[in-house]
Amino acid sequence: MKPTTSYRLALAVAIGSLLMLVWSAGALGIIGDGGRPDLLYVGVLVVCLAGAAIVRLRPSGMARVLVATAAVPVVIAGIALAAGMQDDPGASVAEILGLNAMFVALFALSAWLFGRAAEDRRTEVRGSV
Repeated sequence: MKPTTSYRLALAVAIGSLLMLVWSAGALGIIGDGGRPDLLYVGVLVVCLAGAAIVRLRPSGMARVLVATAAVPVVIAGIALAAGMQDDPGASVAEILGLNAMFVALFALSAWLFGRAAEDRRTEVRGSV
C-alpha cells in the first residue's frame, strides 16, 4: 500500500519535531542555558525511535508511539519543576512549560495524523475487498 498524504504529513511533523528538539536542547537549551538538564530529552528520542522500529512505521502503531512520545516532555517538565530547575540561570517556569507544551502539541499532532492515516488505510482495505 502506498503512503497517504496524512501519513507523509505525520512523518514530516514527527521528524521535524525531533530535529527541532535536538537543536533546541543542544544549541539553545530548553531548561536553562543548556547543558546537563537537557540530557533528559534523549528519552524523547529513545521512545520515538525505538517505538518506530518496533511498530515498523505502521500508521496505527506510530499513532500510539507518538502519543507515548508526547507524554515524555510532560514527565521531563514535571521532573525539572520538582527539582527546582526553574531557578537556574536562563530558566523560568513559563519557559519550561511553554517549550515542553509546544513539543507535546507537535507530537500529538503527528499522532493524530498517523491515526488518520491508519483510518485511511482501513477504509482502503475495506473498499478493495
